[in-house]
Amino acid sequence: MDRMELVADKLECTELVSRVARAIDRCDADMLRSLFHPDATDDHGIFKGSAKDFIDWVMPLLGTMQRTQHIIGQVLIEVDGDEAAGESYFEAHHAMNAAGGDVHMVVAGRYLDRFQRREGIWKISHRQAVYDWGSSTPMTDNYDRDDPGDMTFGVRGRADVSYAFLTGPASA
Repeated sequence: MDRMELVADKLECTELVSRVARAIDRCDADMLRSLFHPDATDDHGIFKGSAKDFIDWVMPLLGTMQRTQHIIGQVLIEVDGDEAAGESYFEAHHAMNAAGGDVHMVVAGRYLDRFQRREGIWKISHRQAVYDWGSSTPMTDNYDRDDPGDMTFGVRGRADVSYAFLTGPASA
């Protein structure tokens, strides 16, 4: 395999990992669906099944949370022709309502992904979440979200400023 082809394949798989995190945090089920092959599977421990069913399960769960942010760390991709395997470190922050006050829950671990290139397009064929640690603390968000002034806050869905930014003139 040509080195540039290998780099391109690794970059496409790495971008899939980043786009899954974005789709989850923006609660964009359509984007999330587009990143998995139709027959893909998912194993998040508390959920095991098809990627389609995972999306149908996780979107209402995310709706119970105020905000989430998935941070992707180092990504290792091993490519073998039209198949690849990846390990991606993650740290997932969740702002949640709880009895006794809002909670900041952090879960850290790794995503083990299987990627396949079908008809020239890389997508995820299987994802397994491996959990390394987690913690919960009282929420200390000190921003005035009701009166943000000049600050821009992220929102869920396509109203988030990133959608217009990433599809604006510079991306053409």
